[in-house]
Amino acid sequence: MTRRRRIGFFIAALFGAFLSYQIATSFIAYTADAYVQSDLVAVAPEVTGRITGVHVAINQDVTAGDLLVTIDPVPFQLEADQRQAEIEEARAQVAADQDAVASAEATLSAAIAAQTYARQTNTRLSMLASAQDAPRADVEKAQDALARAESAVEAGRAAIARAQATTAMHQAAQARAMAALATAEWKLSRTRLTAPATGSIVNLTVRAGDTARADEPLIGIVDAHAWRIVANFRQSFIRGFKPGDTARVWLDSQPWRLHRARVEGVARGISRDPEPGRLLAYVSPTTDWIRLQRRFPVTLTLVDPPADLKLYMGADARVLILP
Repeated sequence: MTRRRRIGFFIAALFGAFLSYQIATSFIAYTADAYVQSDLVAVAPEVTGRITGVHVAINQDVTAGDLLVTIDPVPFQLEADQRQAEIEEARAQVAADQDAVASAEATLSAAIAAQTYARQTNTRLSMLASAQDAPRADVEKAQDALARAESAVEAGRAAIARAQATTAMHQAAQARAMAALATAEWKLSRTRLTAPATGSIVNLTVRAGDTARADEPLIGIVDAHAWRIVANFRQSFIRGFKPGDTARVWLDSQPWRLHRARVEGVARGISRDPEPGRLLAYVSPTTDWIRLQRRFPVTLTLVDPPADLKLYMGADARVLILP
């Protein structure tokens, strides 16, 4: 075979291989850039305090509601007791204020009765004085008594207003104390940190004696009900994918077995910026210094997985889809 024919044969073979690959990938979508994923639940305390007990171990399976950590409840119980005492004090003060209001109302009623009598007496004496049947001194005395009775009525009304204002102020203080007690009891109830989801404890480093700080993650739980496979497929493949498509998954944590899976969705966007913290996922366009097509995450879930199948978050997988 001449050199020219060998070169032609090689080019034809290369072209045939390329054509075969393109035809094959038109019917078969495969990627080894896939991994097992779940949700990592970051459990953070809602109060700050010293940890007195850790009730789970690393890699332990837990059920939603299981006790994870106990924070020293004594300071929170003392605060709740103090707030309860403030409520009792405010309640007693309000009761005393209500008695003062009742007393002021009774005093006002007596003053009104005295005013009515003084007014009637003044009217009668004025009529008698006009007929010269009563001395002028008696009339002036009656007028003075009426003025004093009217002043007593005004003073009684002012006393009631002051007593009512004091009662309202102490009732507001009682309401504040009740709200403070509710807050203290809420804090006390948060000294028992429970699992918000069923799953497995990962990377447990907390120990009794440590300080738990509010809103700082303390324990991680891999959610047992959120397992999925995330497979990054070339953009030339994804146009043929739709939810419900069947796929085959190879798990590197359990090799030599293919598991049936279902396509749940294809990401409608990726980030071209590798900076972390973005809402869009970033998929590197290179591997081993080889430039690749842009790849988009495709989410799959296993269909009827075996009961003894254990999944590991972050484990590698390989996915085959027949578009």
